[in-house]
Amino acid sequence: MKAALDAVDAVGAVPAVVSVSTILARHATRQDQLLPLLHALQDSLGHIPPDAVPAIAQHFNLSRAEVHGVITFYHYFRSTPPAPCVVQVCRAEACQAMGGERLLAHAEGVLGCGLHGHSADGGVALEPVYCLGQCASAPVMTINDAVFARVTPARFDALLAQATEPLVEAV
Repeated sequence: MKAALDAVDAVGAVPAVVSVSTILARHATRQDQLLPLLHALQDSLGHIPPDAVPAIAQHFNLSRAEVHGVITFYHYFRSTPPAPCVVQVCRAEACQAMGGERLLAHAEGVLGCGLHGHSADGGVALEPVYCLGQCASAPVMTINDAVFARVTPARFDALLAQATEPLVEAV
């Protein structure tokens, strides 16, 4: 099992490799450690590789179906690498009442995809999120985990352009 992530350390010098087996070794085999392990994998690798499921199941003495069931039950976990830019639009009631539906419709139109989809070039993913704790500043969204409040369609366009600018230059 060679699912690994090449990451540059804080000084930007030496790449570090974090493998599934390394992360497994850091967690006890008690079943209550499954969710913390899945979070650690996703935090390190960006996703939970499907080829890691058998090793995870063996580590916790669970079936592959049980591990797969947990991964697919929680919408936070993903089995494929994320897009370079991930946009999350809050779907909670406060945001919906303050223009979240209009914001989502605008985002879908701009990106050309619905929730859980990707832009045509694959560079931006659109995902729902359920409450970011900023209800008084609704509607709220994130771009690559940075939280933005009181987002209008025009502000969405500006934030998205800023977030994807490095992606455009790299192409």
